[in-house]
Amino acid sequence: MTASLNLMEVREAAIRAHYPAAFAMMEHLEHAPRIAKPRAAAAAAERSPGIPTASGRLFRATTPGLTARSSAAQDGVRLLARIAQGDPGDALMSPAQATVLQALRRALAASMAICELYEERTALGQLKRDNREGRLDPARRTEFSELLAAASLIGLHVTANMLAFLLSSQAGEGQAEIAELDEILTDNPPLALQGALWELDGILGLMTEPARLVPTLMAWSEKLMEAVSVRAANAPRLEAFTGAAYRIEADDFEINGFSPATHKRSTTLTMAFKKPTEVVGNHIAKYQSMKLAKMLMAYDFERRLNPFAELGGFIFTFMGDGKPGTGKTTLIQMMAGLLNDYCRNASYPLRYANLSTESIDSYQGKSAQNAKAFIREITDPAVIGFGTIDDIDQLAGKRGDRQSSAGQLEITAVLMESFAGANTVVRGNCTFGMFSNFPENVDDALRQRAGARFLVDGPQSREDYIDLLSLLLGKRHSIPLGDHDLFAAQEIRKAVAASYDAHSRPQEDGLKKVFEAVQGRIGALDTIAKLGTYLKAIQEADERFTGRAIKNITDAIKVRAMDFELPDEWMEKPELFLAKDYPAKLGMISELARPITIDMVIQEINRYADSEFRYADKSDEAAIDNAVRDMNRMEEAKKRYLEQRA
Repeated sequence: MTASLNLMEVREAAIRAHYPAAFAMMEHLEHAPRIAKPRAAAAAAERSPGIPTASGRLFRATTPGLTARSSAAQDGVRLLARIAQGDPGDALMSPAQATVLQALRRALAASMAICELYEERTALGQLKRDNREGRLDPARRTEFSELLAAASLIGLHVTANMLAFLLSSQAGEGQAEIAELDEILTDNPPLALQGALWELDGILGLMTEPARLVPTLMAWSEKLMEAVSVRAANAPRLEAFTGAAYRIEADDFEINGFSPATHKRSTTLTMAFKKPTEVVGNHIAKYQSMKLAKMLMAYDFERRLNPFAELGGFIFTFMGDGKPGTGKTTLIQMMAGLLNDYCRNASYPLRYANLSTESIDSYQGKSAQNAKAFIREITDPAVIGFGTIDDIDQLAGKRGDRQSSAGQLEITAVLMESFAGANTVVRGNCTFGMFSNFPENVDDALRQRAGARFLVDGPQSREDYIDLLSLLLGKRHSIPLGDHDLFAAQEIRKAVAASYDAHSRPQEDGLKKVFEAVQGRIGALDTIAKLGTYLKAIQEADERFTGRAIKNITDAIKVRAMDFELPDEWMEKPELFLAKDYPAKLGMISELARPITIDMVIQEINRYADSEFRYADKSDEAAIDNAVRDMNRMEEAKKRYLEQRA
């Protein structure tokens, strides 16, 4: 993939020029902590007398010029020695230790180089010179402080981001748990790095197993990026950094604001793919999934944007709900198979991941960490991403539900922020599908973050059941088909048109009453004012029908305006579409767009509102059943209590 047009190349010579300074910082630094407390000292205070601490062990340093003593000595931090003496049973430095030292030096040097670029693009360079010469204008002291703080955040993020990137191939399966980082200083970039390295030294001083070195550094990098990201969200003077992207060619490393970088690599899909012809029923869900797979392929890696996202017809999140056995897994297998074939033909990197119940962890904060890693993996702008969350009702907790664990609630919070938060950016390179047999058990606010709704109700008609039986029986039989046109009912456009037409009137009893009452009062819904009256009546019947619901409906209408499939030939021959530049793709897609009609609007209002009424009815019934069960238990308890007293 060619580099993005907005990438600023960081020269290799500029990075290597900072190698001596980076090495000196690793070799020895003096730092008096301002916020954090020494971790090794705190841990030692908790140990029983006579039990040696990690920082008290004497290892042999094998790096020339280093003394054979603990790097946690009182005369400063010696991170180079700390890492080099990780295994007391081996006098030689291990490959992992050497890799870590090389990666840390390069990350620090790159951080310093990018901070220099930031100085050049802002007034910071001149203000630093004026300050050194005693000529700093008092009126610009606030600006100077803000620029130094911004540069400090940039330096910390780049160091952690690049270190995690360079070590990712060495990480393996092991993970490390560390507490939150405290020594995050923003006075100036050198002090910020010193504070971060001082805290890293304390963390490594508590490490008792040499094999935990890389996982510990990865955990430290992630914690540091998270802490910096929180501060950067409200920090001024960062536009010069976030408004550009940076690339270090030798490492294939790209920096895009405060987002963690990932390798441009695909995941190997090992699932059993399904072809569209193997999906019986579920016409709208199948059609939307097929369209969405082709929409993703319109993503432009140069511009890092999808024309469908710009035109307003892209599905970033969707929810598929239905009874067990109706075909949700089959839809996932079908869409993943289509993306796998399309990406392989176009030589695009594809990444698929499923957030499963294994992500729920009893360790506080770990569930959120797993969910964030899942989101980052799929939203990586360097790949085409498809993320699924199967059985989301079990994975994400419902707020206010006493049965929801802390880990489940953490996942709910992460998904809500990621799918429609203040920092959510929809580039059009990825999509997330949430699936559930019991959508009424999903938190209302999280469910409303699903921009599209797919009712996965499986085969419905007599023809559907005949087609499904024939498909699953296979070829190894001689049973006659009988009077039936095999798979004619699955002809996608005809079936989808019939499915959409069915939503010209509501399906759920509660919504039918609202629809009929509004039509009886104001007549046919043929103007925007009348449609708005209908929407208000729905809100009065169900208070959960908020402004977000209206946005989801209008997004679905825009998808209907893009109710066309990109020709299969465009997927098979990249030069016809996929290899074209962004303006050409945008123009080709715009020509295929359809005008929005009143029928589209009514059908999408009914389709969305039907799902909300269906969820509400099920949720109410479940609540009533639980209440009745509790009352019966209490009645039985009273009966037994009275029998014991008698």
